[in-house]
Amino acid sequence: MPAFKPAYLILGDDHGRISERRAKLRALAEADAGASGVEVLEGDACTADNVEAALTTMTFAMGRRFVIADGVERWKDKDVEQVAAAMKGMDGETLTIALFGREEGRNKVADGLRKAVEQSGGQISEESGVKPWELPRWVAARARELDLELDQGAPKALIAQVGERQQRLLRELEKLALEHGAGASLTAAEVEESSASSAERKAWTLADTILAGDEQAAIRSLVELRGQGERLPGLLYQIVRRLKDAITVAEALAAGHPPGEVRRTLRMPSKAAERFMADVAKRDLDALRRALEVMADLELESRGGGASLGARDEDTQAVRAVLAAAE
Repeated sequence: MPAFKPAYLILGDDHGRISERRAKLRALAEADAGASGVEVLEGDACTADNVEAALTTMTFAMGRRFVIADGVERWKDKDVEQVAAAMKGMDGETLTIALFGREEGRNKVADGLRKAVEQSGGQISEESGVKPWELPRWVAARARELDLELDQGAPKALIAQVGERQQRLLRELEKLALEHGAGASLTAAEVEESSASSAERKAWTLADTILAGDEQAAIRSLVELRGQGERLPGLLYQIVRRLKDAITVAEALAAGHPPGEVRRTLRMPSKAAERFMADVAKRDLDALRRALEVMADLELESRGGGASLGARDEDTQAVRAVLAAAE
């Protein structure tokens, strides 16, 4: 078994890595002392009073005992002073305390806690995330480790889609590897399509049913999305954007541009682009323009920029607009 130090402080803004460190340390502690020899204080239980009590309570247990305190980034100076005093009196030969601080915004681990761990002969580990401007390169490197190749804009597209948390980005890359297979090369559009949230995917489905002129499917999609709590402005944004893209394609085709050339301008996977082109081909250009006008007017009203919806329920307005746009 490993030789344990009296104290550990694991802190930083890479919350995923901190969680991994905690899980590993707890597993090692339970292997050494058994589950009964490990006391976990987290959430509301991670207070200076509880930690002090855990450090000063006499037990008849044999071997080393472990106290895990998760949430020390919320402690004030007086809390740190209380725990630091208790740490001075603890028996480092039979007791180990592991302190975890997930730093974010103003929540920072107090310097006094670092000093207390150092004075006890403990170890401090910082798990800091990659700087925002370094993330695209980090994403591309992690993708290569998973045998994925991302084009120049794909890492930024993934970050824009899922946020800057490294663990979340890594999970999404793993999903992309499973979905597209080893050796795949992905564009920014393919990354956006694959990593979109389920709600956003359904919003695209709603937009595509309107574009295809499928009134019944469009109403079903609208009712489902509204039923799960999706706000109308967000849905309308997706619909308007899709209709604008459709009009651009329809105008290009009407001007005599080859379909293959037009398809290559679309920022979406090839199969999705083919379906999109087929749907556009089914609709008259003037009909698409009328549909855009209807949905754009509703979007403006839903955001408070146009006339008041008055007594009409916004769901009723949405249904009427969807039917008008899809006809």
